[in-house]
Amino acid sequence: MLDTPSDPGATARSRQAIRLPIRDPPPPEPIMLGPVALLAILRRHLWVLLASIVCIPLAAAIALHGTTPRYTATGALLYDPPIYRMAELQSILRADPITDAVLASQAEIMRGLLVVQRVATQLNLFDNPEFNHALLPKSLPARLLQHVAGWLTPVFARRQSGSAPDGPVLDDSRNATLLEVQRRFDFITTHASHVITVTFTGEDRVLAAAAVNMVMDVYIKAQLGAKYRAVRKANDWLVARVAELRDQVRHTEDRMAEYRAKNQLIQGMHGDLDAERVSHLTEGLVHARADLAVAESRLDVARGHAGEAALAAIAPSVVQLRAQQDQLRAQLQGLDARLGPNHPDVRNLRRQLLDTNRAVGAETARVAAATEADARAARQRVATLNADLQDAQRTVDRNTQAQIPLAAMQRDADAARGQLQAVLGNMQETARQEAVEAPDAHEISLALPPETPSSPRVVPIMAGATAFAVLFGLLLVYLAEISDRGLHGGSDVRSMLGLPCFALIPEVSSRHLGRMPVSAYGAMNPHSQYAEQLRALRASLWAGSACPRVIAVTAARSAEGKTSLTLALARMAALGGERVCVIECDMRQPAFSRLLDSDGELGLSDLLLGQATEAQVLRADTLSSMHFIAAGTAGADAFNLFTSDAMTALLHRLRGRFDLVLLDTAPAQAMTDTRIIAGIADATLLCLRWQSTPLGVAEHALAILGQSGANVIGVALTRIDARAHLRSGAADAEVFHARYGSYFRG
Repeated sequence: MLDTPSDPGATARSRQAIRLPIRDPPPPEPIMLGPVALLAILRRHLWVLLASIVCIPLAAAIALHGTTPRYTATGALLYDPPIYRMAELQSILRADPITDAVLASQAEIMRGLLVVQRVATQLNLFDNPEFNHALLPKSLPARLLQHVAGWLTPVFARRQSGSAPDGPVLDDSRNATLLEVQRRFDFITTHASHVITVTFTGEDRVLAAAAVNMVMDVYIKAQLGAKYRAVRKANDWLVARVAELRDQVRHTEDRMAEYRAKNQLIQGMHGDLDAERVSHLTEGLVHARADLAVAESRLDVARGHAGEAALAAIAPSVVQLRAQQDQLRAQLQGLDARLGPNHPDVRNLRRQLLDTNRAVGAETARVAAATEADARAARQRVATLNADLQDAQRTVDRNTQAQIPLAAMQRDADAARGQLQAVLGNMQETARQEAVEAPDAHEISLALPPETPSSPRVVPIMAGATAFAVLFGLLLVYLAEISDRGLHGGSDVRSMLGLPCFALIPEVSSRHLGRMPVSAYGAMNPHSQYAEQLRALRASLWAGSACPRVIAVTAARSAEGKTSLTLALARMAALGGERVCVIECDMRQPAFSRLLDSDGELGLSDLLLGQATEAQVLRADTLSSMHFIAAGTAGADAFNLFTSDAMTALLHRLRGRFDLVLLDTAPAQAMTDTRIIAGIADATLLCLRWQSTPLGVAEHALAILGQSGANVIGVALTRIDARAHLRSGAADAEVFHARYGSYFRG
């Protein structure tokens, strides 16, 4: 729990031997938050956590108690439009596939202000203060504002020129009522189904059920009414369309008759005969042209422009004569070579060959003449047929041009007749549609007045408030922990300052103190926890071979309990049989005159200035054998006094006369005197207030003392709340546990 200084190589009489080397405070060790550390943090800030856990649910309970309960009625309808639709109504009442988007659209239709307005009107919700907040009693500030606005309105009205323009009047209360009613409705589409769930929340459970049933009824009737209106509109359009188509057919037929009479067109097969004549002429022309080609081919053959095979086909006599001609020519060549040209046989053959040549020419001319006559006849026939065909084509073209407008009028008339027949048939379909029309949706579950309120939901809200309270409390604990830079025990002193913690001086309550000062409590109650911690502090100062006799007692800042601790420690040591002297070195704020009844007496300043002797300033305590020297009455510069040889000589004499000399100094942060005194003392004890002195202030105080050469051997935590420290779960808090109560009294 407590620590003792260790310096076995130091001697008991030499300040240089017992003074530890000056060092900077070690950096803070990283905090490892294990379960034990977390539990310690929670126990240290237990009241913060408990306050959050109690206050937040209590506030939630109070708010719930003051909240008006609301009831939610629920109904359901099935959206299942009929499949039957006539063709003309498809664009008016389209049967789309039922998807989530379609159901969401129907839900938005029910949410629309048109449906909501009908519900609000039929249920008289405009006169209900729950929905029309303008009917609620106004608060005092609202009434004052309304009064001021009513007073200022005529003033501004007089400043405006002309009268207000005519037009619609804005009714804010009515609009606000409609929006409030709309907000109370909720329409939920069930996925993968055609069901729409309708809910309404209100303070009146009967009204909530009536609103749900009313909105479903209004929606269904509105859908059915829209269908009837669409069917009637379609029927009216069909009637008008029938009259229009009849007039169109009649007008087209009159135009066709007038056009036939004007263009002398005979209705019947006239057009087909002209076309057939053109067809026959075309076919004859094709045959004639084929015959012409054959005749010209035969003419070429006859004229010798083809081979023997072609010539044999059209003139076999010419072929025979040519064969005979070739034979005679061959014989003539043979005889001429053997007998000579003047031989009678040769001459005879030459005459025969000449006759044959004349016969071939004559026969060829005859055949060519006959073939040419055939070709000429074929050409004449082709020309005649071509002329007839062109004449017939012109007639057909003329008749075709005349038939084009007539055909167009005929098509218009046929189309109008077809449309007229279709529309007449659709009129009958429309009549059947109106007779069998059914709504797209119907109720499958009517809303009943709910038995239990839907809000406020006490159990979930209280559970959520409790959970939030716990989390918020933990957050407050965390914030308190990170913002708390104080020292909570000996482990903090060791880990953060690098110094041992000699004692945990508890705070003594006013009930135990009565009228006595804290400095006298230990002497008056030697068996108390307070006295025991003083003994632990004295034991820590004397432990080991380094036993300083002159000890400066200082603090990081004021109100640390430094002076009370110094006097209480001195008295406990004196009661233990030691020779103890306490010197008050805090000349700016002296306290011995109040605590030891030494007001106006000579003291340290008088002694150091040579205005008093040691016997005159050294006095005995009334409660113990302790001696003390007060601050004194002479006003002087304390810095010069403490650095004088007289101060050094005084401490040297007291060190030889007393076992323990305690120097009560000013806070280290405030006075320079403290640094001088700590430098000339054998050791320095630093007093830090538990959970109050910030870590930075303590570190700065140690740095100041270290720069002056002070030997800070340890820390005493003062003014500890024993119960709070015990709740923190710190290891050194065990000394305050109730199990040790039998060891202490007072």
